[in-house]
Amino acid sequence: MKKLWGGRFTKSAEEWVDEFGASIPFDQELVLEDIEGSIAHVTMLSKTGILTAEEAEKIKTGLLALKEKAEKEELSFSVKLEDIHLNLESQLTDLVGSVGGKLHTGRSRNDQVATDMHLYLRRQVKVILSYIEELQAALIKKAEEHIETIMPGYTHLQRAQPISFAHHLMAYFWMFERDKNRLQENLKRINVSPLGAGALAGTTFPIDRLYSADLMDFDSIYENSMDAVSDRDFILEFLSSSSILMMHLSRFSEEIILWSSQEFKFIELDDSFSTGSSIMPQKKNPDMAELIRGKTGRVYGNLMGLLTVLKGLPLAYNKDMQEDKEGMFDTVKTVTGSLKIFAGMIETMKVNTNVMEQSTKNDFSNATELADYLSDKGMPFREAHEVVGKLVLYCVNKNCYLIDLSLTEFKDASELFEDDIYHVLNPVTAVQRRNSAGGTGFEQIKQAIAKAKACVGSK
Repeated sequence: MKKLWGGRFTKSAEEWVDEFGASIPFDQELVLEDIEGSIAHVTMLSKTGILTAEEAEKIKTGLLALKEKAEKEELSFSVKLEDIHLNLESQLTDLVGSVGGKLHTGRSRNDQVATDMHLYLRRQVKVILSYIEELQAALIKKAEEHIETIMPGYTHLQRAQPISFAHHLMAYFWMFERDKNRLQENLKRINVSPLGAGALAGTTFPIDRLYSADLMDFDSIYENSMDAVSDRDFILEFLSSSSILMMHLSRFSEEIILWSSQEFKFIELDDSFSTGSSIMPQKKNPDMAELIRGKTGRVYGNLMGLLTVLKGLPLAYNKDMQEDKEGMFDTVKTVTGSLKIFAGMIETMKVNTNVMEQSTKNDFSNATELADYLSDKGMPFREAHEVVGKLVLYCVNKNCYLIDLSLTEFKDASELFEDDIYHVLNPVTAVQRRNSAGGTGFEQIKQAIAKAKACVGSK
């Protein structure tokens, strides 16, 4: 099979060399974007008079026929033709004749592939944004159901203070909101057209880059042709934002795995997001959460891989940059799959409210309430802290909890304690009273949910 760039060469590469250098096994993912960019390019070539209207229409008809085949997955590709661009150009020429060769006028594969990736990533980031919002909606719904469900809050994985389960869930909502904001910012850098930059120096043809950019709904064009073909910052930014997003999903997965264990029993995952054991019939494993936690590493790896590829490259295009695609495709697949799974897990999980609430009564997570109580009555907080610390030690030695102490025992620690101390020690009261902005108090959570609802659906 003759190479479309083979005029300079007198010798063909061996088959295994062709296979090593070819990108078509993976860049066929860009088939629709490549056709879209080509349609915009040929439309511009006609507008500027570089091609006749008849030539352009013939080429466009051929491209639309290829698009229809691509959508039906009826196209076949050859390693001999290296990449998606040459494969499509060859098939276009077979359809419309030699005029198909005029499609490449005024452009290079360098600006062509960059255009394809901008188009691809723009489409995929919008899909990912919609999946983030589906997960956020699931969190809001579950939070609304559990505003007054009390659970232990943790620091250092040690029980710290009682909180609302809704408050815990909404912490992740706001993490995902930041992830959404980062990707929306990323779209600004994605939505820039490199088409018309040529190989690196522009072209002598009187092209109209702004017109072709407008046809593809790009906001602007690259101002420098060398930057246009060598820039992969927009992919790095996507991989970086995706890594942070996956880190958030991984942290949440870890908590779901802990909560669903026999030691916690805070939640039970739906059977559709769990698996069993081939040898232990009692097992119900949180495999989907574990997989998401594990897949986070591959997204980190994709980011580090591309950073390493790019770190030593001189301007402009280099063949190393062929390595920019597989990690991007893999990250898109991993992130979209993880988000879809996670939304389903949250929607269907059962919350064991009684277990959560009972856990707050069998610990010392209400100790801060005592210190605050004494501070409210005029005792300096540091002194109150010490008094309560000694009370906790007293309870540990006595094998009981603060709520079990008599008023006499409280008064032995400080005369400031009164009968109302038992109301203060109630975990529900402890949570309800924390109404500082952003706190776990029920009214604050309701306000947070109202704000969250306004975020979902906004672009």
